[in-house]
Amino acid sequence: MSRISVRGFAVASATAVTTVGAVVGVAAGNEPASVGNTEAAAADATIADIPAGAQAQVQTASLTQQADDQSTQADTAALKSAQESARKAAAETAQSKKHAADEAKAKKEAEARNKELAASRSSSRDLGDLVGKSSYTIAETKAIAQQMMAGDQFQCFSNIVDHESGWNYKATNAGSGAYGLVQALPGSKMSSAGSDWQTNPATQIKWGLNYMNERYDSPCGAWSFWQANSWY
Repeated sequence: MSRISVRGFAVASATAVTTVGAVVGVAAGNEPASVGNTEAAAADATIADIPAGAQAQVQTASLTQQADDQSTQADTAALKSAQESARKAAAETAQSKKHAADEAKAKKEAEARNKELAASRSSSRDLGDLVGKSSYTIAETKAIAQQMMAGDQFQCFSNIVDHESGWNYKATNAGSGAYGLVQALPGSKMSSAGSDWQTNPATQIKWGLNYMNERYDSPCGAWSFWQANSWY
């Protein structure tokens, strides 16, 4: 407790004592003491001047205040500690979730690559089984085409070939000289894809697919043009 608080307490205590004394004095017929003088005297008093009972009250009040201050400080420290613990726990949880998400993403990408590789190997084996023959059925020729292009482009490619040659890789236009599945004009153009362009549907498909991609961006682009113009 500060000096001011002690002096204030002394003033209050002395004033109370004087007031009681004054009442008693009046009752006894004595001249009452001046309250103002008593307050002035008490204002200059130190804790040593305060009666023992009052000193005990002052000390108790001081200890209570100190205990309250310590309790407040302890509560503040505990709150900060709890907040820091919560922050660390949240950071660790976020990091753990990110790590798990990264692992799941990497696993998914690896599985996709493995599937693509397996499909590519399977496609290569299937195509190898189909090419190099002396003759091909329409079903075999279509199977070769399906192996050589994206699935969403095959139907467009097939629509064009249906109209141009009916999937006959030896089809010849008697009037123009166009030849093969995609009716290249002249047919010798397809030699850029392979010297066996006259007998190998895979070579014809390769040339036709490159032509459609370069001129119309895709077989579906070529089919859109064909529908509008009946040629491509």
